Amino acid sequence: MITNSALLAAMVLLVFVMTLLGELEFLAPYKRTILSEHLWTIAGSLVLLFLNLFGWCYLAGRRLFLKETGQKLAHVERLLHTPDTVVRDLSARLAREE
Repeated sequence: MITNSALLAAMVLLVFVMTLLGELEFLAPYKRTILSEHLWTIAGSLVLLFLNLFGWCYLAGRRLFLKETGQKLAHVERLLHTPDTVVRDLSARLAREE
């Protein structure tokens, strides 16, 4: 989930930066001056934007994909106590590992 969130945040940031560079094309002659004076500010802002995007993507992923996880685990726990053949084998294996 962390990898997916980081990938999505990086893609959104890349699209944002490419769009912004396309819109600010008229500043191309001044790029040396801008980068020499404001490189750390720009880099810090991009890192901060990436971290915010990552946090929002991670939060959205947890809300959307991990709904009712406790109920699902309780259902699996109840299945482990039934006399079903496949579940019995799994229960025996878990008992041996404990």
